[in-house]
Amino acid sequence: MATILIVEDEIPINELIKRNLQSVGHICISAFDGWAAINELRQQAIDLVLLDIMLPEMDGYEVFQQLRGTPTIFLTARSSLTDKVKGLTLGADDYLVKPFEMLELLARVDALLRRTKKDDKGFKLDGIKIDFESRQVYLHEHPVECTPKEFDLLEVLVNNRNIALSRDKLLELAWGYDYLGDTRTVDVHIQKLRKKLNLETRIKTVYKMGYRLEV
Repeated sequence: MATILIVEDEIPINELIKRNLQSVGHICISAFDGWAAINELRQQAIDLVLLDIMLPEMDGYEVFQQLRGTPTIFLTARSSLTDKVKGLTLGADDYLVKPFEMLELLARVDALLRRTKKDDKGFKLDGIKIDFESRQVYLHEHPVECTPKEFDLLEVLVNNRNIALSRDKLLELAWGYDYLGDTRTVDVHIQKLRKKLNLETRIKTVYKMGYRLEV
């Protein structure tokens, strides 16, 4: 996956973000002020920066100007239009206002990495190979026919692997906000994916909630 630098001076928030990103396979480095962030960037290759604006000693805008094009998402309690415009005008890739849902952060991180990491177009597990760009799925090198919605659901499960997702959340992420069907649709599609891709032991049912892809 990716190496992500989390620049957030509130330790509990930094740790929460780190745990969630690590749970889906990312390598995470924490920094708690602007100077520490810059030092980390000088010492190693970073794929993406999650950058708080209100930092001690040096604010996030100042840090960003020294990132040299590293993909960046601003995380901030500042919700005014002026602050958003300033961050995006400086060249940040995205802007997320606190408090935010962790699933939204994971989705935005994934979307940004898709745009910036050209070598990160696929996923492999237990003989399954998924090519997100061509929307092709293979099992032991043989193509598996998936409907568009089956692929969308599989992609959501992969992007949020090791995270329990409710049926309502899966409907929202894979079908969209305006879908008028009920949650039984999710169950039907999950069963089809399990059968087609031999995922019976990987897609776990979370009691009275939904499903989780265990990796």
